[in-house]
Amino acid sequence: MSQDSSALPRVKAGDNELLRAAEGKVGRLEHLQMRAIRRTLQPGLLDDALRWCQRTIGQSWITLATYNLHRIHHLERLEPLAPHRSFILVCNHRSFFDLYVLTAALLRWKLRHRIVFPVRANFFYDTPAGFFVNGVMSFFAMYPPLFRDKRLTLLNALGLDELASLLRAGETLVGIHPEGRRNPGDDPYQLLPAKSGVGRLIHAARGVPVVPVFTNGLLPNNLPRQVWSNFDGSGIPIHSVFGNPIDFGDLLAEPASPRLYARLAERCLDEVKKLGAEEKLLRAAAGGAAAQSSS
Repeated sequence: MSQDSSALPRVKAGDNELLRAAEGKVGRLEHLQMRAIRRTLQPGLLDDALRWCQRTIGQSWITLATYNLHRIHHLERLEPLAPHRSFILVCNHRSFFDLYVLTAALLRWKLRHRIVFPVRANFFYDTPAGFFVNGVMSFFAMYPPLFRDKRLTLLNALGLDELASLLRAGETLVGIHPEGRRNPGDDPYQLLPAKSGVGRLIHAARGVPVVPVFTNGLLPNNLPRQVWSNFDGSGIPIHSVFGNPIDFGDLLAEPASPRLYARLAERCLDEVKKLGAEEKLLRAAAGGAAAQSSS
């Protein structure tokens, strides 16, 4: 079932509606950073180099910081995916580092995809430090920016369409949270309502598999403590349970609409919740306490 990457449609640098629409509506620094990071996603030596950095350097430091804590379950459920085919990873959102830890596990497994996940524009796109952190921590995985200003809602929609184009080009993994925002509540199994953005992405990238995962054990607010606990033996285990690609039935054949996007997003969240129930049993069997919102 391998997919010939040479036959895949290519995403051209000049065909970016998001950049055109953002010009004059966002700050000059934000637009410059969007252009720069978008350029790294074009096929070529820069994209190849960043793929290599993500699966070697990035994967190594995340693995080093979590190897005593992270328990990964059911990666074999991803085996049917074609090696060159893009897919979407939908995950609950407990900490700022959920997707870092999960994609590191996938890269360590055998993934060779370029990793991309949307991120809030504040700090990561409106400051020079954000550009530096994006490059050093994720090798520019954090793209496109999402804006909280309601006047820029169109840019968020175009950003999701841009992700769909990257997915259709092949060998791309997009990580996204159906909850839309971080959920640091005391009960890790009580998820926030689904947001329709993930539904828009799934519908726009029709045919791209969607893989659910539930992760539990990452501290919402204290990365230094989490990393230290990995080395001193005091940390709560992190359990991540991967699911089979989601079957959306006939939903993807329906015309695009806000209602449909909401239904697709809710379907994703339902699958993540099921994996949460599975994780709870696995954690109990392993004798590990459930993670709480600890700072």
